[in-house]
Amino acid sequence: MSRQPRIAVVGSANVDLVTFTERFPAPGETIFGQEFDMGFGGKGANQAVAARLCGAQVSMVARLGADLFGPATIQNFESHQIDTSHVRVLEGVSSGVAPIFVEPSGENRILVVKGANDRLMPADVDLAAPLLKQADCIILQFEIPLETVYYTIRFARANGIKCVLNPAPGQPVDLEELARVDYFIPNESEAETIAGKPVKTADEAKACAQYFLERGVPRVIITLGVNGALLAGDGVLEFIPAYTVDTKDTTGAGDAFIGSFATFLAEGVPEREAIAQACLYASLSTSRVGTQKSFLSRPELEMHRKTAKPRPSTL
Repeated sequence: MSRQPRIAVVGSANVDLVTFTERFPAPGETIFGQEFDMGFGGKGANQAVAARLCGAQVSMVARLGADLFGPATIQNFESHQIDTSHVRVLEGVSSGVAPIFVEPSGENRILVVKGANDRLMPADVDLAAPLLKQADCIILQFEIPLETVYYTIRFARANGIKCVLNPAPGQPVDLEELARVDYFIPNESEAETIAGKPVKTADEAKACAQYFLERGVPRVIITLGVNGALLAGDGVLEFIPAYTVDTKDTTGAGDAFIGSFATFLAEGVPEREAIAQACLYASLSTSRVGTQKSFLSRPELEMHRKTAKPRPSTL
């Protein structure tokens, strides 16, 4: 590691309620699940923990509810040595929660109730401005109000801070606002939702990435699950593979990619190598159950790098 980067995450914090089931229930059907697990999540919080485990100094800007989950979430951040000076508990609103259903294949379905995450406003970004201005990179997602996302992107650009946006969950957006980010990183379904274009084949993924580039987004990385990631921008259009692992649970893999990639990039790792390392980090997270609990430490990642084998693409 060349130096310890500073990462700021402006985003969501949830509690994940994970049910493991042989299959998803049909409408109106009640079935028994096999196991249940509860853990800390939210895309913003997950990405913050991944960045911290990969070696960054991390600060979180978030809002929580005045319920059982709020103080526990702050304690979880502090256990990872993540700065919580701009994580606030709000009265009269619940913390965010995410019921997650996982099949034996590792596929998951997630329902997010935003709660206090929806109260993170542009004024809160201004309150955190002295902290944010110290960051090498700001990470954003779509589990907070879009007006706050757009405002933070403009803040990052005005202050010369690298900005990584994970547009999750996918929804209609103003692409002119997103053109100010440094890296726009959707997965297949998010790219399809925002662009209105399919991402089922290699050619479709390239066409979708080109769509974003033509609308001013400078760098696009479409994460493709077991098929790795597609990097597009500045004349580059390249697939970077995932890695072969024994997959148990894909929950949180995208967040593992975002948090690790931002850290590697802020360290000064070359772009393509940062993506490759993030693909490995995300792949390895699927070999464990849970979200934050599945993320590896930096020493664990370095150990696996010695024997990791790229996975052939199925696109």
